[in-house]
Amino acid sequence: MSDDHTHVQEFFGARAAGWDSRFPDDGPAYADAVARMRLRAGDRVLDAGCGTGRALPPLREAVGGTGMVVGADLTPAMLEAAVRAGRDREGRLLLADVTALPLRTESLDAVFAAGLVAHLPNPASNLVELARVVRPGGTLALFHPIGRAALAARQGRRITPDDLRAEHNLAPLLAGAGWNMTSYVDEDARFLALAVREG
Repeated sequence: MSDDHTHVQEFFGARAAGWDSRFPDDGPAYADAVARMRLRAGDRVLDAGCGTGRALPPLREAVGGTGMVVGADLTPAMLEAAVRAGRDREGRLLLADVTALPLRTESLDAVFAAGLVAHLPNPASNLVELARVVRPGGTLALFHPIGRAALAARQGRRITPDDLRAEHNLAPLLAGAGWNMTSYVDEDARFLALAVREG
């Protein structure tokens, strides 16, 4: 396991038990982001870096009983928190590295990823891996329930021009990984970039 992965597991593992109570009002933002993906009944969707599984209920609602919902996370404690919250009833939970997914090529219709990009060890190649498992025309949603400026202020830092999630950086990064960014919203209450898997 790389140092990057160890750091991610240590960071989130230490915070897993109280994660949901730290952000109790994020549910509507998750539901809105999922709605903007325009998933259909029967779709197969991955929550990449699912954490405690807050996106799983709206994802399940969007794809219905005939759809498939998978939540993958690198941190066992986060998945344990998802089970304690009952979110394992909404989809299958996988202890897995999203940079090397145990999923077939083009087996999914969409990927939802909340707060993931900042934790990827090599975003350019890691976004290629997400593209690998999605069929051409499928959707990627990069989401955060707070915008870049508000998040930076919360963390006591400033946004820099090289911020990976800035539109002028993210669009070419996605394009190089096989995604075409179709929508970009960065406001205080949310960050949401939508992209379509190129054929």
